[in-house]
Amino acid sequence: MWEFVEAHWRDGIEILILSLLAYNGYLFLRATRGARILLGLLVLLLSLTFISDALKLEVITWLLQRLSVFLAIGLVVIFQPELRRMLAELGSQRLFSFNKTDEASLDSLIEAMVELSHKRIGALIAIKRGIDMRQFAETGVELDALISSELLNTIFHPKTPLHDGGIIVEQGRIVAAGCVFPVSQREVRNRAVGLRHRAAMGVTEETDAIALIVSEETGALSLCFRGKLDHDLEPEVLKQYVNDILTFGNPQDEQKRHDPARDMGAGV
Repeated sequence: MWEFVEAHWRDGIEILILSLLAYNGYLFLRATRGARILLGLLVLLLSLTFISDALKLEVITWLLQRLSVFLAIGLVVIFQPELRRMLAELGSQRLFSFNKTDEASLDSLIEAMVELSHKRIGALIAIKRGIDMRQFAETGVELDALISSELLNTIFHPKTPLHDGGIIVEQGRIVAAGCVFPVSQREVRNRAVGLRHRAAMGVTEETDAIALIVSEETGALSLCFRGKLDHDLEPEVLKQYVNDILTFGNPQDEQKRHDPARDMGAGV
């Protein structure tokens, strides 16, 4: 037994690494449009391979061998958003993240969100962490202002020019407003998920930012991180989640978080 372990322990490590990669790849891809494309390609290739081997179809076998290289390139193109998201999360670990939001600024931010919620005014706020968000800041109006309830209420008021976009917060200051964030292409079964929440999902899929949302319809407070949406949070819970992400890199109540593609409440 010991001789077998000495001879094959490297194989065990390889199997473990490949299993972890496959499992994490599945977690990333399971709720995306590309997942169905990948499933369809696998079914098609396996079917053609089985038929060509069983019936000795040499031409189809030759074509499958030659097309494998182009298929690999095609998969990179198809899963480009998912690959960007995986690389972004790889660099979003606490070791590489240097951004913090001070307690007073966070209190002002949560207070402003509560006021906006009571007034049924929609809002989208991205808190920058490690990954640069300059490309999104350039789509809006650059600012350099302390966070205050009065300023946020002014920015997101429906009759102001900057209300129809998101703001970016960096180190306790508002650095841009009226920004355009990428809309997530993930499949969401609940059709009640609006563009504001999809934009929050999109920006957190492409960066390691935290997105905070105030629903215009219901006034519900939500948090989006790593493409996952927590809906209808109490202000204290929302603040705790933000603190946990900035401090530890993830919410400590991770098991309570859910995927909007599976379990998203209505009326957002």
